Parts: sequence; structure tokens; C-alpha cells
Amino acid sequence: MASDPSSSSSSLPSTTSVATPPGAPLGTPYAPRLRTALVFTGTGSAGAYHAGVMKALAEAGVKVDLVGGRGMGVASAMLAALDGGTRLWQASGAWSGARPSHLYRWRLPWRVVAWALAACFAVLSIPVLVQVGAALLYPFAYAVQLSGLDRDGRVARLFVGTIAATFNHTLFAQVIPRVAVLSMLGAALFLAGEYVLRTRSQGRRRVAGRPWWVALGSPLDARQAVAHFAQALWSGPAAGGAHTTDRRELSRRYVEMIGEGLGQPGSAELMFVVHDLDTRRDLVFAALQDAWRRRFFIEDAEGVRAGEVIDLLGAGRDLAMDGLAAALAVPIAAEPHPMTFPLDGAWHGETHLLADRPEGLVRLLEEVSAAGAEQVILVSAASPLQGPHGLAPRRADPRAWLGQAIAGHESASVRDASTAFFDRFTNVYHVQPRHNPLGPFDLAGVHDTRSDRHAALDELLRRGYDDAYAQFIVPVVGGSAEGLEQPAPVAVAAVDDLPLT
Repeated sequence: MASDPSSSSSSLPSTTSVATPPGAPLGTPYAPRLRTALVFTGTGSAGAYHAGVMKALAEAGVKVDLVGGRGMGVASAMLAALDGGTRLWQASGAWSGARPSHLYRWRLPWRVVAWALAACFAVLSIPVLVQVGAALLYPFAYAVQLSGLDRDGRVARLFVGTIAATFNHTLFAQVIPRVAVLSMLGAALFLAGEYVLRTRSQGRRRVAGRPWWVALGSPLDARQAVAHFAQALWSGPAAGGAHTTDRRELSRRYVEMIGEGLGQPGSAELMFVVHDLDTRRDLVFAALQDAWRRRFFIEDAEGVRAGEVIDLLGAGRDLAMDGLAAALAVPIAAEPHPMTFPLDGAWHGETHLLADRPEGLVRLLEEVSAAGAEQVILVSAASPLQGPHGLAPRRADPRAWLGQAIAGHESASVRDASTAFFDRFTNVYHVQPRHNPLGPFDLAGVHDTRSDRHAALDELLRRGYDDAYAQFIVPVVGGSAEGLEQPAPVAVAAVDDLPLT
């Protein structure tokens, strides 16, 4: 059950200045009575690791008052706040089967252009390939002729005829160029249509720039990821049969469920962070119990905070799904998500472009502290290199390059955030793999060079489960004086046993 603010010995730190440590002294052993935050950070495949950790914590009955997230951690946190983590880790859950491999695919314009270029190159290379093949076969044909096996000259005529056919006037001067031109013309027409759609569609921000860049847009498509986890949120009976696709309606229904569950066993308060590309500031979405909510959303003298925090239980009740879509929009790689603010809010109905920010963990922990958290369980799937002799070959894949950069930023931000806020919490407990071969976009698995075998998402989920026990439950919770809080006798999986449809 969530902590009661009135019974806590700590006071809520200021949200605009460096906070004083909570009431419990630094280094205080883990205790369920302290206000506990579970924070997920990561991109893409990191969600499978989060799911494994969530399964272990739920199984062990670890009490969590507040869940927070950034990136893919927002999807994990939104489900955890509803006690719906089984929708992630069960056999028919969001991280099972082949469905996750379709997340963050190349966007259609990039695929069309790639296929058109490949077709054009393949057709134009036919004469060259025939010549290369003829050069390779020439010694064989010559040997046959010398050996007397080709007395009537059949092999020689076939050899010469094949080369001549390659440069036949009709094939070489008409068919091949036409096929190449048609493939490129088809791609150009598709991009022209995409340009018109992107510049004329209602509800979009105006896009300016070179037409080809406007038409191409960002390379990766995050829409499938958003739909996938929105489906996970609404596929159980607890969703009340929500079949609407209206983002604001889904947001209101989700927030209603959060509000009804606050203070109940298994449920938790929610907080997550995304980045506003237009204002160059972070946005903090939060759904807190009343006592913490009144303190958290207090306005500062300059009015800056009003433009940075969104009360999901108040004026921001329609924006929960927008926050999820923004969190899953990987910066640069995916299209930023346009979100329209309320007319009576700080931004007066403007539509801003939002995306994830890998370094947003620092801001998230700052706000978690402002919401009264006294101890934090920080979950990250990024594994820093511990020493020499651990390097691997650089993969020749643009998505792998991007994933490597993002994983590096995330790993460094975990260290930076822990160092920056060491005095705000009694303890920050890390759950993090010592080795994770899967990059953020290796959603179909990848070859692990260290063990020379294929590593899959289900293995990362199991590793999260094992790490939660090995790094936190057994040494920290099991070794504390208060021990584990007994979980309420509620059948958690009863709500979420239905398969995703």
C-alpha cells in the first residue's frame, strides 16, 4: 500500500532548489515503511528487462509507492501503476513471441526508396554481372575446347551467344534502362505523395525544408510500438472493454483507473518524463495522491514550473497517451510526437513536438525526490563495460550504431543521476545487467559475440528476473530488519491472463 504523507517523517523537498535529505539518515537500510520509488529507464529492448524485474518484485511482495519511467520505461511504469505487469511478462504478454520484433521498423518512405534503389542497381548491374560470370567461366570453356570435348563448337557458341545477348540492342538499350527508370520514378511519385500528406494533413505541425527530407522524415517508425503497448494497457477486463482509438478518451479512462487505484494494494502513483523539443525543456507527467499532489504541483514565483509539470489527475487527464507516444519517440531516429496542450494551460492550446531524452533520468530522479520518495530502486538494461578485454566488433548496421550511442548515453546518465542525487534519498538500489548483448533496437535478437550464440528477448526478460533477486531482493530486502511486506491476497494475474488480441 502506498505511504501516507501525513505519517511520513520526511518533508517534501523544494522543487526549485537543492533538496535537503529525507527524514531518514543517508545509508539507512531498506525498509518497506519508507516511501519507495521504482524507476525504469531504457529504450526499446530494455522493456523486456524491466518486465523481468517487475515479475521478481511482484513475486517477492516488494512494496512500491511510486513508479517512474523514461523511454520504454514509461510503458513499463504505466502498466506497473495499474498492477498490470503480467501484461508484459506472461506467455502471451507484450514481450513474448514475434510481435516485439516489428517495433521500430524502418518507416515506409525509407523502405520504398531502399527497394527502388536496390531494384535500379540490380537491373543496371545485369550486363556487368554477365561479363564477370563470362570471365570466370572462360577458363572452363577454353579447357573443354582444348580437350576436344567440344568438337562441334557448341560450348563456344553458347558462351559467345550469352555475352552477345547481354548487349542485345533491345535488352541493353530499352528494357534495362526502362526498368531502372520506372523503379526510380515510382519511388519519386511515392515521395511526392508523402510530401503532400505531411504538409497538408490536419493536426500536424507545419513542416519546412527540402521536399525530399520532408517526405522521408525520420527513419524509424515508433507508431507500432505505441499501438503495441496501448493494446497491452487495454486488453484486460480491467480496461472495461475499451475499444476506442481516440487518444484522449483512452487517456481519460486510464487516468480514472489510476485515480481509483491510488492507495490500494498493488497500485502505485505514476511519474514519467519526456522532452519538449520546442521549448527545449522536459515535461513531467504525474499522478499522485492528494497530499503529495498539492505539494508537487505548487507554482513557483516565475511560473516556469507550470509549463513543465502536467497533472494527470487534473488538467492533463487527456494527455496520458500523448505522454506514452512521446516517450517511445526515440530522438532523431523516430518522428517526434505532436501534443496539443489544454487551452486553459500554460501553453494556451499550442501543439508542441515531444520526444524521449536519454539523459532525462536526471530530471526524473529530481522530480521523484520532489514527490517525497525516500528510497529508489533504479532499473536499467544498459550494462557499462567493467574493464579491458570486453570489446566486440562494431556492427555494420545503422540501427545498431544508433542503439550503441543511445545505450552509452543511458548508461552514463544512470551514473550521473545516482551521483547528482546521492543526498536526496536514503539509498538508491541499482538493478542492472553485467552483460547485455541486446542493443535498444535488437528486438529480434542478436548474436552474442562473447558466448558465440544467439541472444533473444526472452533471455533478457529472464536475466531481469534473476538480477532482481541477486542484486536487490536477496541481499537488500532479505537482509533488512523489516523484511518483506506480505503481498495482499489478490490474484494479480486474474485480470491479465487473457492473451493480447
